[in-house]
Amino acid sequence: MIRIGTRNSALALWQAEQVKATLEEQGNPCRLVLIESEGDKNQHQPLYAMGIQGIFTKALDTALLNDSVDIAVHSLKDVPTALPEGIQLAAVLPRGSVSDVLVFHPEFKGWEATATIGTGSLRRKAQWLKKYPNHRVDNLRGNVQTRLNTLSKSDWSGAIFAKAGLERLELMKGSYEVLDWMIPAPAQGAVGICSLTTNASLLSSLKEIHCETTDFCVSVERQFLKTLEGGCTAPIGALAVLNGNTLQFKGGLFHPNGTVSFVIEETLDRNALANPGLYFAEKIEAQGGKDLMIQIKKEM
Repeated sequence: MIRIGTRNSALALWQAEQVKATLEEQGNPCRLVLIESEGDKNQHQPLYAMGIQGIFTKALDTALLNDSVDIAVHSLKDVPTALPEGIQLAAVLPRGSVSDVLVFHPEFKGWEATATIGTGSLRRKAQWLKKYPNHRVDNLRGNVQTRLNTLSKSDWSGAIFAKAGLERLELMKGSYEVLDWMIPAPAQGAVGICSLTTNASLLSSLKEIHCETTDFCVSVERQFLKTLEGGCTAPIGALAVLNGNTLQFKGGLFHPNGTVSFVIEETLDRNALANPGLYFAEKIEAQGGKDLMIQIKKEM
């Protein structure tokens, strides 16, 4: 019996159920183990103000290390780039949508000069204010349905969500706009499965559901994030897309108020560099990103 650790939000349960169904198709009996994360307990404070790396993953890491679960299923964008000793990223599922979307308020009638947008993401806030400096961004926390409910009761023009989450929960309803110009979070739309490095018996089963292409792309994005020393809440976006052997990359580092940004967009052969994520991050640093990251950390 494989014990699958998961948060108890609707989206986390959807992800865990996908893993459970796939593993059971292989003949592996599974059961879900629900674990509450620190991020789920505190749904009011902005994520970037909580000062905790792995705010949505720490409790599941503990469960793995305590042998309470065999694997932990995560939205990979929530997983820190440095995993606790003894824990590995054992598999990555085929990626869903990478885009952010703006969901409009049900009574939205048109843009006002000083519109207000809801999001709990510093990355989304920074890019929105860069494009719309006269707008205001308010904090929005909670699971997907909670955030949609908060939006409907607010006086905001809209709120920003990950398209993958809305699609997975069949909540792509009402009026929305796909934000093609917004650089997503590293590993957005990807589901990661962590296990203990010593649990070799699981690896063959997990290998069968592992997506090499997604793994390559998110590894580039996560290395970009790691090199810039950004945590999961930092105002850093990255997207790697693989077409055959051609790697297309776009990444950016933004000041939270949107006034300063460094963006790179480049196409390479996937085999041209041993570590493309490092290469792209060092280019951002050379533009001035290293000093900006120091400034952001001081201000946070």
